[in-house]
Amino acid sequence: MSDDQSPPSSLDDLDARLRKARERNAGPAVKPDGDDDLPRKSLGLAFRIGIELVAAMIIGVGSGLLLDRWLGTTPWGLIGMFFLGAGAGIVNVYRAVTGVGYAPGYRSMRKPEDGPEQ
Repeated sequence: MSDDQSPPSSLDDLDARLRKARERNAGPAVKPDGDDDLPRKSLGLAFRIGIELVAAMIIGVGSGLLLDRWLGTTPWGLIGMFFLGAGAGIVNVYRAVTGVGYAPGYRSMRKPEDGPEQ
């Protein structure tokens, strides 16, 4: 390599082509206003809420059936665990909607471009 520390001509050529491409694509920058991402976030939250409710109910009813089979207390274990599962599902939905239960500092880690927390 030469002592003058100048880049090879192929790098100069590449730099010129990159500059030209950037100038060609440097039209008015369109910033998304965030509304395009809203339906996807809302749909994700809706699926999460549905899954939280169904999973809590399945676990409650399943554990109630197992408890009844083990203790022979049919149908009282099923009834009690059904209501406990329903209550747990409602609490999970409340936490998902309000954001309660996130790790400490989660709200401070959010970027302003993420928008308001739902």
